[in-house]
Amino acid sequence: MCTSYEANPDDAWDAFSLFPEPDFDYKREIYKDYYAPIFRRGGDAFETVGASFGIVPRRHIPPSVKAFDTMNARSESVGEKRSFSGAWKNLQLCLVPCRAFFEPNYETGKPVRWRIGTANGDPLAIAGLWRSWKEVDGSHTLSFTMLTVNSDEHPLMKRFHRPGAEKRSVVIVPPAQYSDWLSCGSTDEARSFLKLYPVEAMHAEPYPLPPRKSPVVDRPGDPQLPLVD
Repeated sequence: MCTSYEANPDDAWDAFSLFPEPDFDYKREIYKDYYAPIFRRGGDAFETVGASFGIVPRRHIPPSVKAFDTMNARSESVGEKRSFSGAWKNLQLCLVPCRAFFEPNYETGKPVRWRIGTANGDPLAIAGLWRSWKEVDGSHTLSFTMLTVNSDEHPLMKRFHRPGAEKRSVVIVPPAQYSDWLSCGSTDEARSFLKLYPVEAMHAEPYPLPPRKSPVVDRPGDPQLPLVD
Protein backbone atom coordinates (compact mmCIF):
# COMPACT_ATOMS: atom_id res chain seq x y z
CA MET A 1 0.00 0.00 0.00
CA CYS A 2 1.40 3.35 -1.01
CA THR A 3 0.01 6.63 0.32
CA SER A 4 2.82 8.96 -0.75
CA TYR A 5 5.46 9.06 -3.45
CA GLU A 6 8.17 11.25 -4.94
CA ALA A 7 7.03 12.68 -8.26
CA ASN A 8 9.36 12.62 -11.22
CA PRO A 9 11.10 16.02 -11.54
CA ASP A 10 9.63 18.14 -14.31
CA ASP A 11 13.07 18.48 -15.91
CA ALA A 12 13.78 14.72 -16.10
CA TRP A 13 11.43 13.15 -18.65
CA ASP A 14 13.84 11.29 -20.93
CA ALA A 15 12.67 7.96 -19.48
CA PHE A 16 9.09 8.73 -20.49
CA SER A 17 9.63 9.66 -24.13
CA LEU A 18 6.31 8.07 -25.16
CA PHE A 19 4.41 10.78 -23.30
CA PRO A 20 4.23 14.58 -23.52
CA GLU A 21 5.89 16.48 -20.70
CA PRO A 22 3.40 17.94 -18.19
CA ASP A 23 2.59 21.61 -18.73
CA PHE A 24 1.49 22.28 -15.15
CA ASP A 25 3.13 22.55 -11.73
CA TYR A 26 3.01 19.86 -9.04
CA LYS A 27 4.62 19.11 -5.69
CA ARG A 28 7.82 17.12 -5.20
CA GLU A 29 6.11 14.66 -2.85
CA ILE A 30 2.55 13.59 -3.58
CA TYR A 31 0.02 12.80 -0.84
CA LYS A 32 -3.73 12.21 -0.72
CA ASP A 33 -5.63 14.69 -2.94
CA TYR A 34 -2.41 16.23 -4.31
CA TYR A 35 -2.42 17.03 -8.02
CA ALA A 36 0.16 15.14 -10.13
CA PRO A 37 0.84 13.90 -13.68
CA ILE A 38 -0.51 10.59 -14.97
CA PHE A 39 -0.23 8.97 -18.41
CA ARG A 40 -3.25 7.54 -20.21
CA ARG A 41 -4.45 6.75 -23.71
CA GLY A 42 -6.34 9.54 -25.41
CA GLY A 43 -7.84 8.27 -28.66
CA ASP A 44 -5.03 7.05 -30.89
CA ALA A 45 -2.27 8.67 -28.86
CA PHE A 46 -0.95 8.85 -25.32
CA GLU A 47 -1.38 11.93 -23.19
CA THR A 48 -0.14 13.40 -19.94
CA VAL A 49 -2.85 14.87 -17.74
CA GLY A 50 -3.15 16.14 -14.19
CA ALA A 51 -5.18 14.23 -11.60
CA SER A 52 -5.52 14.09 -7.82
CA PHE A 53 -4.20 11.14 -5.80
CA GLY A 54 -7.07 9.03 -4.46
CA ILE A 55 -9.77 8.01 -6.92
CA VAL A 56 -12.48 9.35 -4.58
CA PRO A 57 -11.33 12.86 -3.54
CA ARG A 58 -12.21 13.99 -0.03
CA ARG A 59 -14.46 16.71 -1.40
CA HIS A 60 -16.65 14.05 -3.04
CA ILE A 61 -17.19 12.00 0.12
CA PRO A 62 -20.60 12.95 1.59
CA PRO A 63 -20.47 14.52 5.08
CA SER A 64 -22.58 11.65 6.39
CA VAL A 65 -20.01 9.05 5.27
CA LYS A 66 -16.91 8.30 7.30
CA ALA A 67 -13.80 9.39 5.39
CA PHE A 68 -11.98 6.59 3.58
CA ASP A 69 -8.81 6.29 1.51
CA THR A 70 -8.72 5.30 -2.16
CA MET A 71 -5.08 5.89 -3.06
CA ASN A 72 -4.69 2.13 -3.60
CA ALA A 73 -6.95 -0.48 -5.20
CA ARG A 74 -6.54 -4.18 -4.42
CA SER A 75 -6.16 -6.08 -7.68
CA GLU A 76 -8.09 -9.07 -6.30
CA SER A 77 -11.28 -7.05 -5.73
CA VAL A 78 -10.89 -4.06 -8.04
CA GLY A 79 -13.80 -5.19 -10.21
CA GLU A 80 -16.13 -5.53 -7.23
CA LYS A 81 -15.50 -2.43 -5.12
CA ARG A 82 -17.78 0.49 -5.92
CA SER A 83 -14.96 3.04 -5.76
CA PHE A 84 -12.93 1.29 -8.46
CA SER A 85 -15.12 -1.07 -10.46
CA GLY A 86 -16.34 1.46 -13.02
CA ALA A 87 -12.83 2.59 -13.93
CA TRP A 88 -11.60 -1.01 -14.05
CA LYS A 89 -14.42 -2.36 -16.21
CA ASN A 90 -14.12 0.62 -18.57
CA LEU A 91 -10.35 0.06 -18.84
CA GLN A 92 -9.55 3.56 -17.61
CA LEU A 93 -5.93 2.54 -17.15
CA CYS A 94 -3.11 4.91 -16.37
CA LEU A 95 0.54 5.03 -15.40
CA VAL A 96 1.77 7.09 -12.46
CA PRO A 97 5.31 8.36 -13.14
CA CYS A 98 7.52 8.76 -10.10
CA ARG A 99 11.07 8.79 -8.88
CA ALA A 100 10.32 6.56 -5.87
CA PHE A 101 7.56 5.67 -3.43
CA PHE A 102 7.44 5.42 0.35
CA GLU A 103 6.43 2.63 2.74
CA PRO A 104 6.68 2.16 6.54
CA ASN A 105 9.13 -0.42 7.91
CA TYR A 106 8.54 -1.71 11.47
CA GLU A 107 11.69 -3.84 11.88
CA THR A 108 13.04 -1.53 14.61
CA GLY A 109 9.76 -1.74 16.52
CA LYS A 110 8.67 1.68 15.33
CA PRO A 111 7.52 2.82 11.87
CA VAL A 112 10.41 4.14 9.80
CA ARG A 113 9.71 5.60 6.38
CA TRP A 114 11.64 3.91 3.58
CA ARG A 115 12.19 5.16 0.04
CA ILE A 116 11.80 2.50 -2.67
CA GLY A 117 12.94 2.91 -6.25
CA THR A 118 14.84 1.16 -9.01
CA ALA A 119 18.29 -0.35 -8.57
CA ASN A 120 19.74 1.75 -11.38
CA GLY A 121 18.13 4.98 -10.19
CA ASP A 122 15.84 5.37 -13.20
CA PRO A 123 12.33 6.72 -12.64
CA LEU A 124 9.48 4.24 -12.67
CA ALA A 125 5.78 4.08 -13.52
CA ILE A 126 3.06 2.46 -11.41
CA ALA A 127 -0.09 0.85 -12.82
CA GLY A 128 -3.25 2.72 -11.90
CA LEU A 129 -6.81 3.68 -12.75
CA TRP A 130 -8.30 7.11 -13.41
CA ARG A 131 -11.78 8.60 -13.37
CA SER A 132 -13.46 11.94 -14.03
CA TRP A 133 -15.49 14.04 -11.58
CA LYS A 134 -17.98 16.82 -12.21
CA GLU A 135 -17.43 19.68 -9.78
CA VAL A 136 -20.08 21.97 -8.29
CA ASP A 137 -19.17 24.72 -10.75
CA GLY A 138 -19.75 22.40 -13.73
CA SER A 139 -16.07 21.83 -14.48
CA HIS A 140 -14.46 18.39 -14.66
CA THR A 141 -11.38 17.11 -12.81
CA LEU A 142 -9.54 13.79 -12.81
CA SER A 143 -8.41 11.51 -10.00
CA PHE A 144 -6.39 8.29 -9.84
CA THR A 145 -5.48 5.28 -7.74
CA MET A 146 -2.56 2.82 -7.75
CA LEU A 147 -3.18 -0.91 -8.19
CA THR A 148 -1.66 -3.28 -5.62
CA VAL A 149 -0.92 -6.99 -5.32
CA ASN A 150 -0.08 -9.30 -2.40
CA SER A 151 3.62 -9.24 -1.54
CA ASP A 152 3.84 -11.75 1.34
CA GLU A 153 6.48 -13.71 -0.60
CA HIS A 154 8.43 -10.81 -2.10
CA PRO A 155 11.91 -10.54 -0.51
CA LEU A 156 11.75 -6.73 -0.30
CA MET A 157 8.11 -5.68 -0.25
CA LYS A 158 7.19 -8.13 2.52
CA ARG A 159 9.32 -6.00 4.88
CA PHE A 160 6.81 -3.14 4.97
CA HIS A 161 3.55 -2.33 6.79
CA ARG A 162 2.43 -3.23 10.29
CA PRO A 163 3.42 -6.59 11.83
CA GLY A 164 0.68 -9.13 11.22
CA ALA A 165 -0.90 -7.13 8.39
CA GLU A 166 -1.09 -8.45 4.85
CA LYS A 167 1.85 -7.23 2.81
CA ARG A 168 0.94 -5.29 -0.33
CA SER A 169 2.93 -3.75 -3.16
CA VAL A 170 2.15 -1.34 -5.94
CA VAL A 171 2.57 -2.70 -9.47
CA ILE A 172 5.63 -1.31 -11.25
CA VAL A 173 5.23 -1.58 -15.03
CA PRO A 174 8.47 -2.20 -16.98
CA PRO A 175 9.21 0.55 -19.54
CA ALA A 176 8.91 -1.90 -22.45
CA GLN A 177 5.30 -2.56 -21.40
CA TYR A 178 4.04 1.02 -20.99
CA SER A 179 2.26 1.04 -24.34
CA ASP A 180 0.83 -2.46 -23.91
CA TRP A 181 -0.59 -1.68 -20.47
CA LEU A 182 -2.35 1.46 -21.64
CA SER A 183 -3.67 -0.37 -24.71
CA CYS A 184 -5.25 -3.38 -22.96
CA GLY A 185 -8.45 -4.50 -24.65
CA SER A 186 -9.96 -6.46 -21.77
CA THR A 187 -9.77 -6.71 -17.99
CA ASP A 188 -8.31 -10.21 -18.36
CA GLU A 189 -5.47 -8.76 -20.40
CA ALA A 190 -4.99 -5.94 -17.90
CA ARG A 191 -4.87 -8.39 -15.02
CA SER A 192 -1.93 -10.19 -16.68
CA PHE A 193 0.20 -7.09 -15.98
CA LEU A 194 -0.50 -7.08 -12.24
CA LYS A 195 2.70 -8.70 -10.98
CA LEU A 196 5.43 -8.02 -8.45
CA TYR A 197 8.58 -6.32 -9.71
CA PRO A 198 11.84 -8.34 -9.56
CA VAL A 199 13.67 -7.64 -6.30
CA GLU A 200 17.05 -7.44 -8.07
CA ALA A 201 15.76 -4.46 -10.06
CA MET A 202 14.77 -2.53 -6.91
CA HIS A 203 16.55 -0.51 -4.24
CA ALA A 204 15.24 0.58 -0.84
CA GLU A 205 16.67 2.53 2.08
CA PRO A 206 15.48 4.32 5.23
CA TYR A 207 14.27 7.82 4.42
CA PRO A 208 12.74 9.40 7.56
CA LEU A 209 10.80 12.61 7.30
CA PRO A 210 12.80 15.66 8.39
CA PRO A 211 11.65 17.73 11.39
CA ARG A 212 8.14 19.08 10.94
CA LYS A 213 9.30 22.68 10.52
CA SER A 214 11.63 21.85 7.64
CA PRO A 215 10.73 23.73 4.41
CA VAL A 216 12.18 20.96 2.24
CA VAL A 217 9.33 18.45 2.25
CA ASP A 218 5.78 19.26 1.21
CA ARG A 219 3.17 18.25 3.75
CA PRO A 220 -0.32 16.90 3.12
CA GLY A 221 -2.98 19.55 2.80
CA ASP A 222 -5.75 20.80 0.57
CA PRO A 223 -4.13 21.57 -2.78
CA GLN A 224 -5.72 23.73 -5.40
CA LEU A 225 -6.81 21.55 -8.32
CA PRO A 226 -6.51 23.01 -11.82
CA LEU A 227 -9.41 22.24 -14.12
CA VAL A 228 -9.15 19.37 -16.57
CA ASP A 229 -11.11 19.13 -19.80
